[in-house]
Amino acid sequence: MDFHKARSIEERLQFMDHLAVKFRERANNIDEEGRFPFANMKELKEAGYTSLTVPTEYGGSAISLYELLRLQEKLAEGDGSTALSIGWHMGIIKNLSEKRIWKEDIFRKVCDEVRKGALINSAASEAQTGSPTRGGKPQTTARKEGDFWVISGRKIFTTLSPMLDFFIVSASIEGQNEVGNFLIPRSTEGVNIEETWDSVAMSGTGSHDLVLDNVKVRAENMVEKIVPGKKGANGWLLHIPACYLGIAGAAQNYAVQFAKEYSPNSIQGTISDIPAVRQKIGEMELELMNARHFLYSVAKQWDATNDEERKQMSAELSAVKLAVTNAAIIVVDLAMRVVGARSLSRQNPLQRYYRDVRAGLHNPPMDDMTIELLAKNVIGR
Repeated sequence: MDFHKARSIEERLQFMDHLAVKFRERANNIDEEGRFPFANMKELKEAGYTSLTVPTEYGGSAISLYELLRLQEKLAEGDGSTALSIGWHMGIIKNLSEKRIWKEDIFRKVCDEVRKGALINSAASEAQTGSPTRGGKPQTTARKEGDFWVISGRKIFTTLSPMLDFFIVSASIEGQNEVGNFLIPRSTEGVNIEETWDSVAMSGTGSHDLVLDNVKVRAENMVEKIVPGKKGANGWLLHIPACYLGIAGAAQNYAVQFAKEYSPNSIQGTISDIPAVRQKIGEMELELMNARHFLYSVAKQWDATNDEERKQMSAELSAVKLAVTNAAIIVVDLAMRVVGARSLSRQNPLQRYYRDVRAGLHNPPMDDMTIELLAKNVIGR
C-alpha cells in the first residue's frame, strides 16, 4: 500500500478504508488505556500518507484540500484520536505549501524530513492565555543571544507530542512588542514532554505539555512573526470538522447495523421496522448529508480560488466548523437513542464516539467567535 502510487482519490480512499478497519479494532484499547496510537502512526508513515501534502517539487503529492478532508473523514471512522492528531501535521504542511511564508531552504529541509517520516505540529496554547485564537500574548519567551534565540516556557495541548520531530512554538520576543513562531527540532537540548494528558475525550491524541528550558536555536529558526488571534483564512483547519464528521459517520454505521440485527421478542422483525427508529435513522442521514455538502463545497471553493479570494473566506470556514461539529454531536446522540442503554457499555464504541465528538466544541474556532464573526459581517453589509 502506497498512497503516492494511487491513481485516483477513490483508490486512496480504499487504502484508507483498509487502514481504518485495522485502527477501529485497536481504538477501544487505546481509549481505555489512554495511550498514544504508535502502531497506527507507524502504518500511516509506512503507507506514505504523512507526506501526501508535501509539495510535488519536494517529493510529495500536493493533494487538494478536498481530497485531504475526504481521507481524514475516512480515517476518523476508524479512530478519531489518530485522525485528529495526524490532521494537524497534514494541515500544517499543506498550509505552509500554499502560503510559502517560511524561507524556502528551511521549508525544503522540513519537507525532506517529512518524506522520511518526520512529524510536525504547532505548540501555541498556554494555561494562562487560553485558546490562542482569542489573541492572548504567549508567556513563553524568546530572547536574542548573538546568532541564537533562547526560548523558555510551557505549552499545553501539544497534540501528537509522543512522536513529533518538530515543534512550531509561539513566543513573545523579549524587549519587543512582537510575537514569533520558532521552529524547534525535538532533539534540541532543553526540550521535554511532560505527560499530563488525561482527557476523557480524544484520549489517544497524546496532547501533553511541552516544556522548554532555555532551548537554543539558530536565528533563522524564527520562521515568522505573528499577531496572536489574527491568522486570517485557513482552509487547512477544516481537517477538524472532517474528523468529527468521520466519527459521526461511524456512529451512524453502528446504529444502523444494530437496528437491522436487533430483534427483541416483543416484535416481529427487527427494530429497523419501527417507525420511531426509522425516524432517528432518517434524521441522522439528513444531518450528515447537510454537513458533508457544506464541508466539501467550501473545500472545493478553497481549492478553486486564488490567494486573494481565499482571504475573504474566513466566515465560511468558521461556519463550516461550527455546523459540522454540532451536527456530529447530534448524530451521535441519535445513534445512542437507537441503540439504547447498550450504548453506555464500556465495550460499546458509541460511548467513545459520544465523548470524542464533544471535543470538537473546544477546537478552534470556538462557536461564540464564529457567531460574532457572522453577525459582524452581516451588520457590516
